[in-house]
Amino acid sequence: MRAVLKTIKVFLVFVKLLIGIVIFVLFSVGLVVPVYYLYLRRKFRTDKLKNLSSKLKVGIFHPYCNAGGGGEKVLWVAVQALQKKYPKAEFFIYTGDIEVTPIEILNKVKNRLNVNLEKDVKFIYLHRRKWVEANMYPYFTLLGQALGSIYLGFEALNQLNPDIFIETTGFTFVIPIFKYIGGCKTGCYIHYPIITADMLKRVSSRQAMYNNRGIIARSPILTMAKLIYYHIFAWAYSMAGQSSDINIVNSTFTMEHLNTLWNRPIHLVYPPCETDHLKNIPKDSVRPKNIRIMSLAQFRPEKDHPLQLQALYELREIVPEEIFSSITLVLCGSCRNADDSRRVKDLKDFSKHLSLENNVEFKVNVSYGELLEEFRNSWIGIHTMLDEHFGISVVEQMAAGLVMVAHRSGGPLLDIIETSEGSRLGFLAQTPDEFAHIIKFILQLDDSEISEIREKAKASTDRFSIQKFNEEFLRAIEPLFK
Repeated sequence: MRAVLKTIKVFLVFVKLLIGIVIFVLFSVGLVVPVYYLYLRRKFRTDKLKNLSSKLKVGIFHPYCNAGGGGEKVLWVAVQALQKKYPKAEFFIYTGDIEVTPIEILNKVKNRLNVNLEKDVKFIYLHRRKWVEANMYPYFTLLGQALGSIYLGFEALNQLNPDIFIETTGFTFVIPIFKYIGGCKTGCYIHYPIITADMLKRVSSRQAMYNNRGIIARSPILTMAKLIYYHIFAWAYSMAGQSSDINIVNSTFTMEHLNTLWNRPIHLVYPPCETDHLKNIPKDSVRPKNIRIMSLAQFRPEKDHPLQLQALYELREIVPEEIFSSITLVLCGSCRNADDSRRVKDLKDFSKHLSLENNVEFKVNVSYGELLEEFRNSWIGIHTMLDEHFGISVVEQMAAGLVMVAHRSGGPLLDIIETSEGSRLGFLAQTPDEFAHIIKFILQLDDSEISEIREKAKASTDRFSIQKFNEEFLRAIEPLFK
């Protein structure tokens, strides 16, 4: 009996100690965090007053500004438009591309993205970019990257506290730092929502894919835990979004999801696409002897390049060998890092596994001139990303006269490709077999039918031109500069 009473006393002491620790932690957090926040806010705003300049300072957050993808195209065309509209302002790019010089970055922008800036922008180099990379967080990736972006954001703010801060890569958790601590006017251009209702549905339905591991999909308990985690994260994402004064999105898909999460005024501004000179690329009206199918996308997992190889494999099963031997799938795209390079190697190995190596070409990190040559030589375009937020490359291939086959979801479905007869601009598919049968169908169309689809598709791309982007973007962002 005494032993039992002693055990109970020890347990009660432990509970009291635990309660005391919890109260201490809550008190410390409740006191220290507000005090530290007020200290930081006063520090950065005092520093800003000390360093007042006659020129307006505009900081643009884009840690991967040298990647050469569609997001970077938006960045540099936006900078070009802002420089022309506000010639007295200074523009700073926060970047983690510490291994390249400003001149190298700007040369790449000119040669690969065909954007020639009128004057140099200034670069703020960030050394903590690795903390926003997905490979740093094998578990709780979204949370890890969000916290990592906050850490990176403080490094950015410490180097430059601008008058206007614009976030252009989706690291929304950076915005409150510049808004509430730096005292900046804030804006963002969102290419895709970090989390969506569709992601929650896929987890709930226990569907395994690149953002939902098989081990989680197979377990009801882990699925429930992930759903709770996602709901909490979606709430935090919504709170972070409230700190942006001007919100711009790139597509109907993104706007619909952010309307659900943020409940804030949102401007829809389609990304700038190369349309004018691409529409002037000469195309033979007669089908060429050798058919090139062009894919244009960064080598990232969500672009789903394996689906393209699987579609080509299925195509071989349904067309005569003499036709298939004349078909080449050309995968064009850029690599951001070592992971992307390994992904290209895996794709090459996969093509060999499917015995497709003679029908597949890889063109990695090519110049804009080489890309134009591929636009000129290709006959069909393919894009396979599920829920592509917009699809700049889809528009550019249509403008260049390629007959486009894209995934039936996201931007291609909602904004770009009309598929009704009489108004057809291209084709939509989902599975490898569906992609294969549509390509076979395109190969069987006569030249007049191909020309009709091409011309309608080309005409439709005017609504996504660079000029249209400049007008709409400057109109949406103008309140920050008043």
